[in-house]
Amino acid sequence: MLSPALQEVEVGANPVQVEVGEFDEAIEVVEDAAENPCLNHRCKKGKVCEVDDTNTPMCVCQDPSSCPAAEGEFEHICGNDNKTYDSSCHFFATKCALEGTKKGHKLHLDYIGSCKLIEPCLDNELTEFPLRMRDWLKNVLVTLYARDEDNNLLTEKQKLRVKKIYENEKRLEAGDHSLDLLARDFQKNYNMYIFPVHWQFGQLDQHPADGYLTHSELAPLRAPLIPMEHCTTRFFEECDADKDKYIALEEWAACFGIKEHAFFFNDL
Repeated sequence: MLSPALQEVEVGANPVQVEVGEFDEAIEVVEDAAENPCLNHRCKKGKVCEVDDTNTPMCVCQDPSSCPAAEGEFEHICGNDNKTYDSSCHFFATKCALEGTKKGHKLHLDYIGSCKLIEPCLDNELTEFPLRMRDWLKNVLVTLYARDEDNNLLTEKQKLRVKKIYENEKRLEAGDHSLDLLARDFQKNYNMYIFPVHWQFGQLDQHPADGYLTHSELAPLRAPLIPMEHCTTRFFEECDADKDKYIALEEWAACFGIKEHAFFFNDL
């Protein structure tokens, strides 16, 4: 199992991850306003629509002071500059103001919550991380399947894949299992773990769906996970085996101990 704090996270369509739009630089739509040139004009996170002298809409950086006040510490964001931002709005507005600069290019959202000391991840701890993560992904999918009557949490193809896991009598039930048991179960019931690992990749690979995860695409998973699992950053850094700043599906699978020939990318 993952850490106790992580177990408290409500199971949803995307395990561990919060709403994608909060953390990627996806497009947001300006609210309706009659005869407003900014109607449906789209701007990236950190930017807002304004009209110029010719009444033409354009995207400009949002003033961080115009962001809504944070309702609590749960909205705080830690940047990779080790600075706490009041909210994702404040973070992206600040990043926008730094566009075109070296500092702005390097600034990324690190994790949810106020910045704090993250203990170094030791080598032995790094090997334990995928054991817990694989098991948790499997349990999340099984839970989604059990709940998914008319909720469309999974596609029909995905349901067929998960049904085989759900109905398998050899499936290790969710629980506070030892690392040795998780390792033995992975060796014994390897096929049960293939689809959950690939499914999570497909959930993240959205902007665009090209078989590679960027830093922004990975953020919805890693941002809530880092404060609870201190090996998160090192794990995903080492997943990028060729250090090209992208995690390919092959690299992702290898990080979780899944063999390359076992891909089911078309069913994700």
